[in-house]
Amino acid sequence: MGTCETCAYYAYDEDEDDYFCEAQMDEDDYARILEGRYKQCPFYRNDDEYAVVRHQAFGR
Repeated sequence: MGTCETCAYYAYDEDEDDYFCEAQMDEDDYARILEGRYKQCPFYRNDDEYAVVRHQAFGR
């Protein structure tokens, strides 16, 4: 599991001059994340476009 900085949903907002999460979640999911109920973020998606290709090529 990666961190927010490697997540596809982690985006920069030029108006706010800050990063934020763009994952589509409801208020309950957001509250669970803030409370620390999840060991890993259920919305995390790796932003590495070549991860699948490397996995297939090198058999990892």
